[in-house]
Amino acid sequence: MRARRLLLFLVWLCSLLAISVYGGAVSYGIFFFVSLLPVVSFVYLLCVYSRFRIYQEIESRNIVCRQPMPYYFVLQNSEQYAFAGISARLFGSLSYVEEMPEDVEYELLPGDRYTFRTRLVCKYRGEYEVGVKEIIITDFFRIFRLRYRLPSTIKALVYPRIIQKEELKTIQDISLYLCRESRRNQTEADVTVRDYLPGDALKYIQWKASAREQKLKTRNRVGEEQQGIVLFYDTKRYYAKPEDYLPLENQILELTLALGYFFAGRNAGFTVLHSAGTQQGSGLQSKLCQRSVTGIRDYEAFYQETAKVCFDERIESRELFVQLAMQGSIGESSVVIAILHEMDQLLINVAEELATAGMFLILYVVTDENVEQYVRQGSSRLRILAVSVNTALEEWL
Repeated sequence: MRARRLLLFLVWLCSLLAISVYGGAVSYGIFFFVSLLPVVSFVYLLCVYSRFRIYQEIESRNIVCRQPMPYYFVLQNSEQYAFAGISARLFGSLSYVEEMPEDVEYELLPGDRYTFRTRLVCKYRGEYEVGVKEIIITDFFRIFRLRYRLPSTIKALVYPRIIQKEELKTIQDISLYLCRESRRNQTEADVTVRDYLPGDALKYIQWKASAREQKLKTRNRVGEEQQGIVLFYDTKRYYAKPEDYLPLENQILELTLALGYFFAGRNAGFTVLHSAGTQQGSGLQSKLCQRSVTGIRDYEAFYQETAKVCFDERIESRELFVQLAMQGSIGESSVVIAILHEMDQLLINVAEELATAGMFLILYVVTDENVEQYVRQGSSRLRILAVSVNTALEEWL
């Protein structure tokens, strides 16, 4: 298009030179034709811009990630003149349209109607615009181009997937133990003891062992006094642009739902913890949200709550996890699973203390950064697993 404009400008200069040197009707005719050509083309574009119509629709506004949804759009020319070059541009970073040809221009004769029926796929959980974003209109001589941004677009409400796994190969060696421990119903205290941690219930202190070792010791307990499995996930928003934060948040939620489905399907009860923000005046007040899932019958409510959770950049999830661990709020659990985005040495140190006290800890780190230095600090009771933001969980898990 730029080359055509340059060529037209050179022809106009040549015609102007011909008028100056030779004069005559032919020179003037060429000059006026070349001068009026861009004006006529631009007026034509304005007419198409004002009269062009497009319609688009999806079968349902509620969509599940990666599941195709029927979608169509219609280009229509109701005028008595042809529309030369019409091309559609889509919202492409968060969704895509199947079988949609790239950079195809349509020519609509008077009364023409073009319907494109296909399926739309959303990549990530969230609420965002999908489908056709704008129309590019080009004149007959391909000198000018106008962008027609749709005044009303389609906004989809996308829910995370439920990944159903019969086994978790990432923690296959301990997953059966996790399910078994959560179903135990013992009430007798174990004969083993461990060091007292701040927040441990005083009634479980083993005074004889404490007197013998000159430091507080508490009894290890399993069964109904324990919460079984605790599942904690990060709800902090780390980035500003949707194309950056939506993939991360979607991966965290789908990993949470996949682990939850695995345990619920085996009637292995677990407790879900995450942080949520409530507006208090001009600031944000964080609160701890907790839900217990005893089996597959509770999973639907758990899914609905997880799908609608709001991420916020002011929430400090890592600090909350460390606080819960140090206060003993998760100290009665036999297994703690945390899904986080960032790691630091303080978090590792707290996890090691809990592991030393007899708990199993599994830390999933959803990140594209290199966290190998933390992964190597794992042990038999502390498993640290790194997963990329765009990894296919159904294969990785």
